[in-house]
Amino acid sequence: MSLSRKYGRTYHYPFSPGTTSDDRINAGYWEDISRIETVLHTEKLDGENTCLNQYGVFARSHAAPTRHPWAAYLKEKWHWLKRDLGDLEVFGENLYAIHSIKYEELEHHFFVFAIRVWDAWLSWEEVKFYAALMEFPTVPEIEELQATDRSSFEANILTITEQRSAFVSVDVQTNESCRMEGIVTRNTAEFSVDSVKHNLFKYVRKDHVKTDEHWTRNWQRAALKWEKSCGK
Repeated sequence: MSLSRKYGRTYHYPFSPGTTSDDRINAGYWEDISRIETVLHTEKLDGENTCLNQYGVFARSHAAPTRHPWAAYLKEKWHWLKRDLGDLEVFGENLYAIHSIKYEELEHHFFVFAIRVWDAWLSWEEVKFYAALMEFPTVPEIEELQATDRSSFEANILTITEQRSAFVSVDVQTNESCRMEGIVTRNTAEFSVDSVKHNLFKYVRKDHVKTDEHWTRNWQRAALKWEKSCGK
């Protein structure tokens, strides 16, 4: 029995090239987008989806708290937050361990992208409010908009995803500049857990995964920007 409900899958846009055989695609995404008053594009960061709730720090499995060494620093933070979390489940991207992208200008290792309370995903304004109270940054915001034309909407996403990360992205294999991993689009308003397919969407670049199943044996810690300036 899990201590909480997992994050679940985010459906890809049908024009997202980074899908794999087990990914889900929302072919009728435009009908959903058209019903949403305001959507927000945020950067999809290359890390580990991690949750903090009253029971602990969780990664992929919510049956038991994570034992990954790259989540140890979050357990220290959780120790000070656990009595105040209540029904809040804070989801963020853990960038402590380098995956397929190395970020040259990181100022933090954990970036909040969603907060769940029971069967609801909180609005983006509420996410930012609670993240600030906990002294967590949120994932980079790219653009908030009202979608009115499908062609221009898709073209805009393709333009955005040709850019580098807000944290200056570098390919771990070539050590050269690379594009951001992708974007996540969400309804800025609150929505139910059961309606995720109709309120949350993503675009991922092609061949975005450069690590294999052995990467955890030789994982490396991502250096923060201030550490580099101090010569660490």
